[in-house]
Amino acid sequence: MLSSAGVYVCATDTHSTDTSTDPKEPQLSGLRAADCELEAAVQRWMNWDRNPFTRAQIQSLVSRGLYDDLRSRLLSRLSFGTAGLRAPMGAGFNRINDLTVIQTTQGLYSYLNRCVSDLRIKGVVVGFDVRAQEESGCSSSRLAALTSSVLLSRDVPVHLFSSYVPTPFVPYAVKKLRAAAGVMITASHNMKEDNGYKVYWSNGAQVLAPHDKQVLQSVEEELQPWGALCWDHELVQRSPLRTDPIHQISRCYMEQLSSLCFHKALNSICPLKIVHSSFHGVGHVFVQDTFREFGFTPPIPVPQQKEPDPAFPTVHCPNPEEGHSVLKLSLQLAESEGATIVLATDPDADRLAVAERVDGRWTVFSGNQVAALLGWWMFFNWKHTHPNVEPNNVYMLATCVSSRILQTMASTEGFNYQETLPGFKWIGNKIHDLCEEGHEVLFSFEESIGFLCGSWVPEKDGVSSAAVVAEMCSFLHHRKSTLTQQLLHIYHMYGCHVTRTSYVTCRDPPTIQRIFSRLRCFPATSSYPCSVGGVPIIAVRDINTGYDSSQSDGRSILPVAKSGHMITFTLQNGAVATLRTSGTEPKIKFYTELRGAPGESDASLLEEELNKVTAALLEDFLEPKKNKLILRTP
Repeated sequence: MLSSAGVYVCATDTHSTDTSTDPKEPQLSGLRAADCELEAAVQRWMNWDRNPFTRAQIQSLVSRGLYDDLRSRLLSRLSFGTAGLRAPMGAGFNRINDLTVIQTTQGLYSYLNRCVSDLRIKGVVVGFDVRAQEESGCSSSRLAALTSSVLLSRDVPVHLFSSYVPTPFVPYAVKKLRAAAGVMITASHNMKEDNGYKVYWSNGAQVLAPHDKQVLQSVEEELQPWGALCWDHELVQRSPLRTDPIHQISRCYMEQLSSLCFHKALNSICPLKIVHSSFHGVGHVFVQDTFREFGFTPPIPVPQQKEPDPAFPTVHCPNPEEGHSVLKLSLQLAESEGATIVLATDPDADRLAVAERVDGRWTVFSGNQVAALLGWWMFFNWKHTHPNVEPNNVYMLATCVSSRILQTMASTEGFNYQETLPGFKWIGNKIHDLCEEGHEVLFSFEESIGFLCGSWVPEKDGVSSAAVVAEMCSFLHHRKSTLTQQLLHIYHMYGCHVTRTSYVTCRDPPTIQRIFSRLRCFPATSSYPCSVGGVPIIAVRDINTGYDSSQSDGRSILPVAKSGHMITFTLQNGAVATLRTSGTEPKIKFYTELRGAPGESDASLLEEELNKVTAALLEDFLEPKKNKLILRTP
């Protein structure tokens, strides 16, 4: 149960009489004088946790009197963000570790058991990436095994992959195997200290309300581990209820991938050299396989980043979205090999970065730019395979902080466009709904280099996207063109869409709350601000409160999202600017976009105007110096 302060103060074990504890208890005398509530939380942790590494961490913090650190770790719990549960690995109820994964899985089982009548027939898919942390005894494979053990202890079949897989393989397997749910242990592109727990529903998409909230409520009701079997990570080796879907899913995935391949004959004679980095993650083998499926010679791997390594030793941040600074080895290898295209997947291979060298100069495309190219490519091929069909049943999707280039294409070409809240979980569920209604979803994206071609995996997919981008490059090369030239052609047709996306880091939640409270009660207006850098604001949309001044009733069409902040300002000059908190990292992200008219080829004036708006947004609304925000390193 929760106390008035939001702290768990008691839990009842209804499944096990196993209440054994480690006889080595931490010295609590100084703690008792400091905080009885914290003392209870420490005692609860020591009673429940069986991992010697994380027990030792709590004992060390107590013995050193680091009570603020203990409060941070023990007096709050994890909640679902835009990509499930995600936090540093280590001891504590708001960290990723054996105990919190067991607790979460117990809650997931309890909820599934209430609402899925044939749970013990359908089972649950479980996958993992390559993350590990020696000092906490955590690894993705171990946490996946413990997740499986909890389910197996309740006689639920588990489809546990025997080796690491890309994140999109789990939702694909959920759909293919008709499982009740799926769990992926991954922190995707986060720093090496982090890990996460993503939950997929039976439709293959990540859980949304009300499922996510009800799962967490079930977790609160099942905090005490049920017994010894839950801690037995070797149970998966003995249980007849465990199956390994890796060969079946890999084969089916590659077979279905052929639906995205339109020019295999050209691919087989493509002279382009392509370099691929898997960023020390899972992507190498799978991207090699997708290239073969498309008829290509496999890409040249970056040798230093080819093998899985949870320390990510060659990159300061394992996120290919960071651009040139993290793609340095890839670009160097490409130059030495004479390659003109670089592809990079993040550690769990659900994201894809794309770079191209033209006339000796490298361009690292933004997520919005890659989406413009892929949106054009998918519709181009759809038209050629449906020459006499109107596209009124065809959809493309994007998150509301992404470029509106697909919306512009749709208004010209006649297909449908819809936007969702940030996070691919919203796109995945929208894809499911549209397909259930008989529509066809060609392409979906989020600006943070997350792309999905087709609709058979309701999750962003860097593995399939890598092969699709390679085929697009091959086709353009056959036409004596490049990605860069094609992007200019797209902007000439639909108008140049200039975007800026960046972030500031803020590790103090009260500061974040103060920033957004100020925007809702701006000093000069006692309401939302009325201008940015002297440019009037003509509309405001606040997802956190459900307000949208552009609607006749003042209510946002998009769902209200109480878990984070996001405010969008539409300016008189046509610019759109959004500020939002990240659901996975301690960041405030900002997005700006300005669109030019079709036929205009010079984007310099648009860029100059957008840069002014972006600078004013950062300085006036976020006040980085006053709030001690850390600016993104270029």
